[in-house]
Amino acid sequence: MTSKKTSASPESGEAPEEYVVEKIIDCRIKNGVKEYLLKWIGYDDKDNTWEPESNLDCPSLIKTFEADRAVKEAEKNKKRKTSGTLISDTKLSKKNKSDDKKLHGFDRGLQPEKIIGATNSSGPLLFLMKWVGTDEADLVPATQANVKCPQVVIKFYEERLSWTSPNAVTDIADK
Repeated sequence: MTSKKTSASPESGEAPEEYVVEKIIDCRIKNGVKEYLLKWIGYDDKDNTWEPESNLDCPSLIKTFEADRAVKEAEKNKKRKTSGTLISDTKLSKKNKSDDKKLHGFDRGLQPEKIIGATNSSGPLLFLMKWVGTDEADLVPATQANVKCPQVVIKFYEERLSWTSPNAVTDIADK
């Protein structure tokens, strides 16, 4: 949980002072470098600083911050989708009520046939899964697919691999 930050001058011969990170408050990309806004133990909020990730030695704090941020982002996306239109329960049509009960993904009990595509535009990686015996497809979390149908996931990635022969590499190097 420490991050080295030099406050002693190199000429003084003193070892650089080591500050301890209390928590990570925010992150940003500045000039192509990921930086974290840090709260230091024993210092006020006015002393918070932006530090590049490469200067930090607190991987567990970074991991916790990134996980929390991903959860908040997912909740924000979910709220955006549900807050678009507010309809009272009495005005819901029978079709909308039956859609709410419709199962998706692996909950349908179908066998996965193949992965048609993948996206991470809404946050976590999702696979568009084609199911055996139906023309319907569902978006399923990649983490779920990795566990429930690893061979289908492997096949998806293998189909997208491009191989170069050793001769092609040496031919390019000779040119």
